[in-house]
Amino acid sequence: MSSSLNTTATTTMTKTMTARKLYGKDLSEYEHMDVDELLTHLSPEELEILSKDVDPDDNLLPPDQRCSYACEKGSTGPVNRKQLIDFINKIAMETPDRPELKPYIAGTIRGKKWIPPIMPMSKAEEEIAIDLGDEYENALTNASEEELVDLAAILGFHSMMNQEQYHSSVVNKGQKLGLGFHGTAKAYQPNPLPFEPPNLTDIEKSIKQIQADDYNLTILNLNNIQLSDHQFLSLFDALKSNTHLEILSLCNTGLGDKPGLSLADVLEKNATLRSINVESNNLSPSTLVSLVKSLLSQKYMEDFRASNQRQQTLGNKIETDITNLVEQNPTILRLGLHLEYNDARNRVATHLQRNLDRKRRSKNRIG
Repeated sequence: MSSSLNTTATTTMTKTMTARKLYGKDLSEYEHMDVDELLTHLSPEELEILSKDVDPDDNLLPPDQRCSYACEKGSTGPVNRKQLIDFINKIAMETPDRPELKPYIAGTIRGKKWIPPIMPMSKAEEEIAIDLGDEYENALTNASEEELVDLAAILGFHSMMNQEQYHSSVVNKGQKLGLGFHGTAKAYQPNPLPFEPPNLTDIEKSIKQIQADDYNLTILNLNNIQLSDHQFLSLFDALKSNTHLEILSLCNTGLGDKPGLSLADVLEKNATLRSINVESNNLSPSTLVSLVKSLLSQKYMEDFRASNQRQQTLGNKIETDITNLVEQNPTILRLGLHLEYNDARNRVATHLQRNLDRKRRSKNRIG
């Protein structure tokens, strides 16, 4: 039964397809016709009529031959550009404008004014909404724009104002009237900062004080003083037995890898240092990993800064090693390193925040 139905459906479809005709003939008769032979039987007038009806899609033909439009007018002479432009302007001036359905009147709205629909608040916006209380609500509602600029500066929203407005808020000088958040920023002469005075710390005297374990020397600042490798090694050798120095700053001192590894050995043995700064030196990424690893031995270091080294980009492997070492350190509170990858930055920031919370809770229990 099903085979007979299939045969009937096939026969009906075949009859329907073969019933289509063109100029009294079935379409199947045109499949094997030679088009070139048919064109040879056409007259020039018929070929011209056919070329106007057909637009050949051939990129090899020039555009004037692909276009079916053919101008039969004779040439009127060379093109006069000025005369052509004058004629176009004349036609434009003489052609009347289309009459407006509603004449233009300044200050009136023609047609229906578009009003944007009120979008429902998202879940995040609903969570941000805070009830400040009647007192703060009234104060913010009645505050002038200059007072709001001062408030934004106090809260640290630097991107909402220029430097002059922020400085005026910090020194309590008062804001200029009319500037506000949307006022035009004007140029002003910046106040030059005075040059930093040279560091006059006596290196040899400081090394002798550290060797003698002087209890008065708790902070040593050698920034911007170029030290030799011999001076670095003498300083670090004295630090191994020092029990009073807490803060050591060696920014821009020419610290390299060889004395840097000696410093890592010092950090493994010294239990007094709380903060060390070795920024703007020539430490390689592997030496930075050794320094961060040395902080795990005593676990007394709270502030370690080592950004702006010779090699700006540490790489994924070095950043991963530093992140793993930082997550094992329960005392580090501040880490001054430029980490390129988001995962490393987020993990380090989360761990530092966890250490800060742990220290705050311990202080509260002691208090």
